[in-house]
Amino acid sequence: MSLFSGNRNTFARAIAVGSLTLATGGLLVACGSDDSTVTSNPVTSSVVASSSSTAAPSSSASASATTTVSAPPTSPGAAATAPPEQPQSIEGFPGPTNVEVSPEAQAFLDGLKAKGITPEGDGSIAVNTANYICAANVQGTSDAEVLALVTAVVGSATPDGTAITTEQATANAQIYIDVANATFCK
Repeated sequence: MSLFSGNRNTFARAIAVGSLTLATGGLLVACGSDDSTVTSNPVTSSVVASSSSTAAPSSSASASATTTVSAPPTSPGAAATAPPEQPQSIEGFPGPTNVEVSPEAQAFLDGLKAKGITPEGDGSIAVNTANYICAANVQGTSDAEVLALVTAVVGSATPDGTAITTEQATANAQIYIDVANATFCK
């Protein structure tokens, strides 16, 4: 036997052992022991494969080992971020249920009602709109800009949800401005 054929056999064995190791590792990963069903005690595993070969023609070895680590169990259905059984109330949240209305604000709301406009909710949006109208007057904002913003706030629908025309929305905004100037901005 020549020196070349001995090296070729050793090289071929090393290739065969490496291929066998890769194939065994691939099979262990593909056909691992992890179950595909959900359990309350999840099991994770890792595969460690090693191989060794020596120069002796009759000696080649491969070995593999499996390590299993269990995660701590949790009760089924209970998440770490689950809300408490009973909601906890926070003192003063979401705020007072009845909002105090100043005499000027009440005069403004009454003036809107007298003109046929019923503000939504407790009237706080209408009062905030009156605050804007007064502040815009003090700053010297043009009447067209104030009318445009108030028209956007007043909207294009009535409190019951029926649509109104752009002309009606503009007329309602002008009523807001007129009543705010007469009753609220002093």
